[in-house]
Amino acid sequence: MAYRIAGVDVHKKMLAVVIADVAVDREYQFERRTVGTSPAQLRALAEWLAEREVEEVVMESTAQYWRPVWEALERHWQPRRRSREGAGPMSGMLHLAQAQSNRGAHGRKRDFPDAERLVKRLVAQELTLSFVPDTEQRLWRTVMRRKYQVTRNRVQLQNRLECLLEEAHIKLSSFVSDLLGASARRMLQALADGETNPATLAELASRRLRATPEQLCDALGACTDLHPVYRRLLKLVLEELRVIDDHLTQLDQEMAGLLSPHQPAVQRLAEVPGLGVDSAQQIIAEVGAAAATFPSSKHLASWVGACPGDEESAGVNYSHRSPNGNRQMRRVLNQAANAAVKTKGSIFELVYRRLVVRLGHAQAIGAIAHRLCRLVWKILHDGVVYEERGPAVTKQRAQRRAAKMIRELRSLGYRVDLAPAPSGSPA
Repeated sequence: MAYRIAGVDVHKKMLAVVIADVAVDREYQFERRTVGTSPAQLRALAEWLAEREVEEVVMESTAQYWRPVWEALERHWQPRRRSREGAGPMSGMLHLAQAQSNRGAHGRKRDFPDAERLVKRLVAQELTLSFVPDTEQRLWRTVMRRKYQVTRNRVQLQNRLECLLEEAHIKLSSFVSDLLGASARRMLQALADGETNPATLAELASRRLRATPEQLCDALGACTDLHPVYRRLLKLVLEELRVIDDHLTQLDQEMAGLLSPHQPAVQRLAEVPGLGVDSAQQIIAEVGAAAATFPSSKHLASWVGACPGDEESAGVNYSHRSPNGNRQMRRVLNQAANAAVKTKGSIFELVYRRLVVRLGHAQAIGAIAHRLCRLVWKILHDGVVYEERGPAVTKQRAQRRAAKMIRELRSLGYRVDLAPAPSGSPA
């Protein structure tokens, strides 16, 4: 019985599509067609694939150009034989292949042969396929990755602000740890508005600031004869900062609305040392609210790349370097691991101290990230609640952490109802 698979070589303005019956014993006979990438042409492609009774489609992950093709086929391609009797488990599936796994010989890069190679290697199980989540989770990823990009823009803006102040001989960053904090922004706004008295600017600082008024006056002494160009440039930076902060607030509210049905999962993850509400949202956006795609914690750690590699030949292991995985998840887990080992009295601090002597800081953090990754799978997949088993965890510290997490949840729009804990529950 015929079983047809389509291969799609993706480009920005055109697609090279081939179809072959892979159930035959002889050499595949490919049917070729060139298709555009406009919405109407992609709908016509989906209709043609259904008409030709194609049961699987494999495409190459070319930059961002595969996304509209995937979404169009996901929406409009309805295989007629998906529900036929005896259909295989992969019937009706879309596959996204990593480009490196479909690489041909040097100097033999052509569109249709590349598409044909996709089909052949898919049948031979030689392709490295990527995990593509459902439409809702892809929306979560888009929002959270956009927030990460805006956050990076904010850090870059802070660096440009410090360069501008140093050029203007304003040494505020020597006494204020956060140039974008409340005290520094009040002083900088007054400076941009034309204030020339250092003492007046120093009075705008918070009382909790460690720097004395004399130190601030000395750091801001150059404002008396500051060139107007610097004031105008400073005002532009502060206006850009307000726009970025407004975008971050809107993205936080958008993500909280999207994940409101999964608030319990966010709360359970946020209770883990090193994680918080924001990092919990990033993790759920990448792996899903229940991590249902991954059958075990080992599968998740392998997909993330938070596990040792295995490069062996002739019985000799040449490298334990971690494989390339999901960059977003690796970044979040490494940041969480660095924060978790600083949590006094936690189990992660004890494990880090035991490992760092033998492995060094980098590998010890990698081991902690691996433990966090498997813990994330357990919390999401099995719905368990994290309980700290460290020896020095006090009731007051646990209460402070819980209060901080509740404030973060409420600031993002989540509803948190406080209920008395059972008498036998751990602190």
